[in-house]
Amino acid sequence: MAVANTPQQGIVALDLEGVLVPEIWIAVADSTGIEALRRTTRDEPDYDILMRGRIQLLNQHGLTMSRISAIIAGLEPLPGALEFLDTLRERTQVIILSDTFEQFGRPFMGLLNWPTLLCHRLIVQDDRIVDYELRQVDQKRHAVNALRSLNFRVAAAGDSYNDVAMLLAADEGFLFRAPDNVKREFNQFKALESYDDLLEHLSRALKL
Repeated sequence: MAVANTPQQGIVALDLEGVLVPEIWIAVADSTGIEALRRTTRDEPDYDILMRGRIQLLNQHGLTMSRISAIIAGLEPLPGALEFLDTLRERTQVIILSDTFEQFGRPFMGLLNWPTLLCHRLIVQDDRIVDYELRQVDQKRHAVNALRSLNFRVAAAGDSYNDVAMLLAADEGFLFRAPDNVKREFNQFKALESYDDLLEHLSRALKL
């Protein structure tokens, strides 16, 4: 994909939830006591099945967008995430590719010094989440392929089933704090647990 005789610049693609910030749906489950909302992309590979189930649960329990927003407002980035991201962005460009939604992700962007976030959108009517709108099907893979077509060398990191296509599309991909089931199924990716190790491997992958 690289343009002949043209040096490649590097760029990093990161997942958001579980990598830089807490799993939002788990936080909602913990706050509301709706245990079924603890199911995430770490457990369910089919994103549409996962989201349809979530929306059904929200309606069953009368959980509003305002209530969820209040829960998100009480969350912080994971310990060490901001320092890691700041250091990484001093070395190279970073894009966050997430299957979260604008309404969920935007509050965290201010806490993370406003990195670029590509994600989806919730459809909200009368303070109720009634549907969701994908920015693009398989957006993580398409985004990485687009970056590579622009002659970027891409290093990527994520933790869930929905990150696998992104990791496969990247020049180098890493699992970060992934659950054992994901690490077992996709053991071709190096599994890392600390921000220091992730920074080192991303830097090495992009020759920073």
